[in-house]
Amino acid sequence: MLRAFGLSIIGIFHPKMLWLTIRPFLVISVLWGMLFFFMWEPALESIRIFITTSFLTAWLSDVMSATGWDEIRAVMAPLLLVIFLIPFITISLLAFVAFTSVPAVVRYLIKQPNYAQLYEAHGGSLLGSVGYAFLSIFICLGIVFLTFPIWWIPPMVSVIPPLIWGWLTMRLMTYDVLARHASEDERVALMEAHRWQLLAMGIISGLFGAVPTFFWATSAIAFVFFPVVSFMALWIYSLVFIFSALWFGHYLLDALKVYRVTNGVSIHVN
Repeated sequence: MLRAFGLSIIGIFHPKMLWLTIRPFLVISVLWGMLFFFMWEPALESIRIFITTSFLTAWLSDVMSATGWDEIRAVMAPLLLVIFLIPFITISLLAFVAFTSVPAVVRYLIKQPNYAQLYEAHGGSLLGSVGYAFLSIFICLGIVFLTFPIWWIPPMVSVIPPLIWGWLTMRLMTYDVLARHASEDERVALMEAHRWQLLAMGIISGLFGAVPTFFWATSAIAFVFFPVVSFMALWIYSLVFIFSALWFGHYLLDALKVYRVTNGVSIHVN
């Protein structure tokens, strides 16, 4: 795992990999930028009305007024909107990377001497990747909605997201990295044998990705300039996801080679 980590640090600075960090960033930035342009102010206004009129949040406004914390109410609406949008922005970027960039990362890795001519079992497909991703994202969103009420608590916003993104990263990266070269049985066996290492890699990747999340959730500047700051954070997310693809790629392709040797399966194309 450490060897794959070191190789990924070196690989992320390759021009092809740097371009792969920029491409998802540009596409997702344009899509979310259009949504922000049309919906940011209306969404803020709706949340402000909800905060002041809903019985669920009216008591909180009364407490702030009674304790002299009226200035905090000014950032409550941006805070809630930011926390609500972070999961959707992150998941959309991760899904885009998984569908479009991970295959490119695997093609880059397979040209290296360690993996050249590795037998392709084609245990996965584009349709399978889409179905697997939608199932994983559906489960992930369910967890997000269940835990959302405690996200705004300062420690939780730095703990829960890495765990969620770590699990989702593990699921998506593992399938897409092995889709071309491993059979279905090999993929299942590798996920079972290396599940804790893969989960640890996903969580570490999630912690790296939590840097912009923590900034969004703790900085007043991020609330005020969220549409601008979010574009900067998106590139950091994109960089982390491409690095994760390299890390999972090195680790899983090596694990596939060892698995085939151990089980007497041909490693390379005859």
